Amino acid sequence: MTTYNSKIKLLGLAIAMIFATSCNKWLDINNDPNNILDAPIQQILTNATVNLGFTGGSDLFRFSTLLSQQFSGQTTGGFTQTMEYERYNIQASDLNNVWLSLYSTTLSDLGIVIEKANESGSPHYAGVAKVLTAYTYQLIVDAWGNAPYTEALGEVENLNPAYDNGADIYANLFLKIDEAIADMNAATSTLSPGTNSTIYPGAWADSRPKWIAFANTLKLRMYIHYSKINPTFTGQKITELVNSGATFIDSNDKNFQMAFASTPNNQNSIHAFELSRPNYLFPNKTLVNLMNAGADPRRTSYFTPFPYASNPAEYFGASGGDAPGINYSRMHTYLRGTASGTAVPNPQGGIPATGTGALTYTGSAPIRMLVAAEYFFIRAEAALLYGAPGSAQQLFQDGIRASMTNAGVSTADADTYIAANGTLSGSNQEQLKQIIEQKFIANYGVIMETWTDYRRTGYPAISVPVNAILTAVPRSLFYAQSEIDLNTNAPAQKPDLLSPVFWDN
Repeated sequence: MTTYNSKIKLLGLAIAMIFATSCNKWLDINNDPNNILDAPIQQILTNATVNLGFTGGSDLFRFSTLLSQQFSGQTTGGFTQTMEYERYNIQASDLNNVWLSLYSTTLSDLGIVIEKANESGSPHYAGVAKVLTAYTYQLIVDAWGNAPYTEALGEVENLNPAYDNGADIYANLFLKIDEAIADMNAATSTLSPGTNSTIYPGAWADSRPKWIAFANTLKLRMYIHYSKINPTFTGQKITELVNSGATFIDSNDKNFQMAFASTPNNQNSIHAFELSRPNYLFPNKTLVNLMNAGADPRRTSYFTPFPYASNPAEYFGASGGDAPGINYSRMHTYLRGTASGTAVPNPQGGIPATGTGALTYTGSAPIRMLVAAEYFFIRAEAALLYGAPGSAQQLFQDGIRASMTNAGVSTADADTYIAANGTLSGSNQEQLKQIIEQKFIANYGVIMETWTDYRRTGYPAISVPVNAILTAVPRSLFYAQSEIDLNTNAPAQKPDLLSPVFWDN
């Protein structure tokens, strides 16, 4: 467990020991039998998957999508955090919450699930927890680089965990994923995840193939991350995995995502942020203009029109340094759920986020963390550049089609778009640009990956905001200030946001 959480627990343990040694035995009646000290494995996995789902649309999502210019931080006047993040003014203290959440809640809970699974002879639970652990650490390495790993979850045994090299963490994660797949394939298991998992809920016989497909696709994602520093390794490992007969997220019903409900406190975190911080986030010009250039039919679910009553519909994105206000397209049903009500635009055509004149959304859109389209685009890139199996052209079109289907686009409209935009052409670099740009569109709302793709390929083309405090796009995040303050083994804070992670060198 990371230091901050462990030291809090140690303080509580010390207080408990004082009371235990200074009170007479008859005071034991003050121990509340209704106060649960040890939760069952089912509830702990639920807590871990819920936290991971919310993380997919929370702080780290906003940092990465602002830096990769899927979103723009805006305001109707005054200061907003998202405006500062978009111009690269991200402070170490801004990272405290997400760092503590990943280590002290998600990874801590998953570690307990693995421990309980091993004790109870329940490898299916262990397998799910291990692949979720691998996914979480993949996010951590891609965001920060070196991080606590081998000593990270030591509870009070180690309050100051050492930092592991990001490359070493990645190498170990591949082993962990293999262990996870073996555990999930175990013939017997005392307990198996079911509806208690908020990711891939349902009977284990139905969810197990999806968990295994996710595990293999996560390995593909991590292998493609090596493309900048070791393309030969990328090609070899993806070829081996594809030729092994492994299953992947090759259809949207296998997407690694978490469903949400329309009731308050059960709505997805992207939507909840829009309600609690209206006018903080708008679609970015980089994304909107790219889609406008291809008359992309996904725009109708991705964005609201601007001006709202334009006919035919037009879409307009924001960027750092633009005039404050609401005169931009907004995120729409794809990220927020079904819309109802009648929007009332201002004279310029902008619509409010909340209150009178705003659309009402259910908030039940899923948080998408790894989707089928990404799988096909990984395969297309690997086939084009690294000698991996498959037709780059066919895989490219399969990725576009999977994204279109996921966004609710009709087959006819998808066919029209693919006929106009679905043919790879030019040099390998020009074809790579096409692949990554379509992947960028398809990964709208996916935590981290668009920023990762930009860092390793340079696509899509991103212009540094006019009001940025750096001259280049950030390559990693500062370490959380709480970690720097509390962990004596933490490295010196990074001098700026331009320090690359291991696969970006």
